[in-house]
Amino acid sequence: MEAFIKKTALDPWDLFANIFGRDYVFAKEFFMNKNQKGVLILTPFFSPNIGGVETHLDNLVSNLDEKGYRIFVQTYSPLTTENTSWKKNELLGNNIQINRYRWFGKNLFHTLESYPILDFLYLTPYLFVRSLLFMFTNSKKIDVIHAQGLNAGAIGVILKAIFKKRLIISLHAIYTNIDNHGLIAFLIQMILNSAHVTLGMSKAVNGQFNQTGIKGSSLIKYTYWVDLNRFKPMNLKESRKKIGVDDRFTVLFVGRLNPIKGIKLLVEIARELDQIQFLFIGTGPLESFLKSTSEQNPNIQFLGQINNNDLPAYYNSADIFCIPSQYEEGLGRVVMESVACGVPVVGSNRGGIPEALNETVSILLDPTHDNLKNAIQMLHMDDQHLKALKKDCRNYATMNYSKQNLDLITRHYV
Repeated sequence: MEAFIKKTALDPWDLFANIFGRDYVFAKEFFMNKNQKGVLILTPFFSPNIGGVETHLDNLVSNLDEKGYRIFVQTYSPLTTENTSWKKNELLGNNIQINRYRWFGKNLFHTLESYPILDFLYLTPYLFVRSLLFMFTNSKKIDVIHAQGLNAGAIGVILKAIFKKRLIISLHAIYTNIDNHGLIAFLIQMILNSAHVTLGMSKAVNGQFNQTGIKGSSLIKYTYWVDLNRFKPMNLKESRKKIGVDDRFTVLFVGRLNPIKGIKLLVEIARELDQIQFLFIGTGPLESFLKSTSEQNPNIQFLGQINNNDLPAYYNSADIFCIPSQYEEGLGRVVMESVACGVPVVGSNRGGIPEALNETVSILLDPTHDNLKNAIQMLHMDDQHLKALKKDCRNYATMNYSKQNLDLITRHYV
């Protein structure tokens, strides 16, 4: 019998199921799953929608799966990424179950995000109904509800009260449209103070919500991590050849194409520095602007939406990465990916960006036209300074962006 098991190379449970029938399948599920902690991820935005939060959540669920958790994701169809296929129900890895619900209004979120009440009414009620129905039939499988953002957090508070589950809320952004007082601040206070723990992705994020009256003991900083096996230094010329760009000094931007990201400011600089190549990657409201701009300016290339698996080659094709954000970024995942690839950053010193970087791998400043232009020009002309920044990037990423940051989340699941 032992030789037969080795010869077939089957999991013994599967072998017994083939021999003795379905009872062994049920037994396997019972014994294999009974000690696994079940985590319900609530989020309006999930892959294949494209964004920094979505990439983080992809990493989160896959890494939780590796650690033996059972993960259930309740989310919408892509709301801000157009022309992408998606599956309503999907099973991934060992124990990842994703349920996506079709929702209307491509890019309506960008119109409503400046109006908190309308944004809440657009994103929250339907996902609440679907999540409530899910919990009625699956609550015994769930130990922890992990809500992503304030809208999902409101859903989590209700589910916590009904089903008596542990609630964790993660905050990924600084909300520029929220007053520290008034009705909205009161509602935020109620939501976050109802969670067992609230995780803010940076001190800048936590600082905003501390001002609204959140219990300090329940507001904890964590940070993203990067897959350092994928985002790593590669040969510059080979990377440029692979993606088909010129072999000259290159500045890269990756992100959502919103005006507040400083896209038009960077385009103005690119027009003035026509000896430097500027690459733009992303989707969003300014796509048409970038398409027409790239047609009129030979040193500007708009590459559109790039598969996340291909991004390391694009980072490695650049000499510097630029993040010219004109608003308070929660953190800026793209700067972490760039540094992990050995590419230093020039950009905004606002929000949580300075927490992800330091002066050994970046030049951060007030994101005005002259400041950004001068910094880019300086690194173009000063090869020694550029080499010094590049030299420290990988070590900095290894020390600060490793998968160990996952433990800052999972320790609160118990």
